[in-house]
Amino acid sequence: MTPTTSQARLLAGVLFLVLLGLWEWLVRQSGVSALVLPAPSAIAQALWQGLQSGYFWPHMVATVQALLAGLVLGALVGLLVGMALAESALLDRVFKPYVVVSQVVPKLALAPLFVLWFGFGLLPTVLITALICFFPLMENTLTGLRQVDAQRLQLFRMLGATRLQTLLRLKIPSGLPAILAGLRVASVLALVGVVVAEFMGASHGLGAVIIAAQGMMDTTLMFAALVLVAALGLLLYQCCLLLERRLLRSHAASSAPSHAGPASRSH
Repeated sequence: MTPTTSQARLLAGVLFLVLLGLWEWLVRQSGVSALVLPAPSAIAQALWQGLQSGYFWPHMVATVQALLAGLVLGALVGLLVGMALAESALLDRVFKPYVVVSQVVPKLALAPLFVLWFGFGLLPTVLITALICFFPLMENTLTGLRQVDAQRLQLFRMLGATRLQTLLRLKIPSGLPAILAGLRVASVLALVGVVVAEFMGASHGLGAVIIAAQGMMDTTLMFAALVLVAALGLLLYQCCLLLERRLLRSHAASSAPSHAGPASRSH
C-alpha cells in the first residue's frame, strides 16, 4: 500500500524525534564534552536564547537579503544565457567551455578575490551566490528547450511561427519542468553560496555567526546557527515546490482547452 502524504510526513517526524532522542542519549551516556558535540537540548536552549534576545535576527535578515538577491540575479542570468545557447549553436560552441570553466573553479577559492575586488559587505556575497545559482538554471534551461517534441516543432514551422513565437509558446512551456527543477537545485545551492561567502569576509549573516562561534569555541552556538541555516534552506525549497506546482498547474489549464496553432493565435 502506498503511504499518503500525511502518513509520510508523520513517519518523517517520528524518525526525526527518534534521531534526536538517540543523539541526546548518546551524548549524555558517553559524557562527551559540549565543545565536541553538544546535546540537542543545549542547542535548542542556545537557539531559543538567541532568538529571544534578538541576537540572531539581524544576521538572519542579512543572510536572507543576500540569498534572495543572489538567487534572483543568478537565476535570471542563467535563464537568459540558457535560452541564448539553446537558440544558437554558434553561441553554444563558443561560450559553453567558458561557462563550464567558471563552474569547475572552487567558489571558496574565488571568495577572497571577490572580497579583494568588491570589498566587504553585501556585494561580494551576492555575486558569489549568483555565480553558484547560475549554472543549474542555465544547464536545465538549455536541456529543457532542446528536448521539445520534434513533431510539435515541425507543426509550428509549418504554421509560419517565428523563432520568438516558437520559443515563447512551445519551447519554454515544454521545458518548464526542467527549468523549475533547475530553480529548485539553485535555491539549495544559493544558501551554500551565501554561507561560504559570509565565511570569508562578512560581518553580518549566519555564516559570520558560525565563524565567530568557532573562534570563541562555542560549538553550541555554531550548531544553533546551522539549525537556522537548515531551516531557511527547507523553507526556500518548499517555496520553490509551491511555485512549481502553481506554474505547472496553470500551464496545463491554459494549454488544455485550445489546440489552435501559433500563427492563427497571433492574428
